[in-house]
Amino acid sequence: MSKEEKTIEKLKEKILKLGPMLPGSISKQYNVCGKASCKCKRAKDPIKHGPYYQLSFTLAGKSSSLFKNKNDLSLVRRRIKNLKEFKQLTIELIQADVALVRKNGLKGDKND
Repeated sequence: MSKEEKTIEKLKEKILKLGPMLPGSISKQYNVCGKASCKCKRAKDPIKHGPYYQLSFTLAGKSSSLFKNKNDLSLVRRRIKNLKEFKQLTIELIQADVALVRKNGLKGDKND
């Protein structure tokens, strides 16, 4: 097995071990409700409701968001990190595939 083939296999193993992924970024949101007598509507020193944590993302050309509980933030961040790592590993995998084709050509590719 060539150096390039070993690299490809290692990258594939890393990708398989990543786990669940989520796109996007997290923001902290505060809200003003509709009750006229609420503390969030005071003229002096209003206190908004929140914080609420929002995951915003675009997937398949559609923008979307999810509100997540504060207790879920570490899991959400890990899944965002997994997606970033997946994207980086994918680039490295393609680079290794290109290097292998440059070295051996397309003939003998066991996946075709």
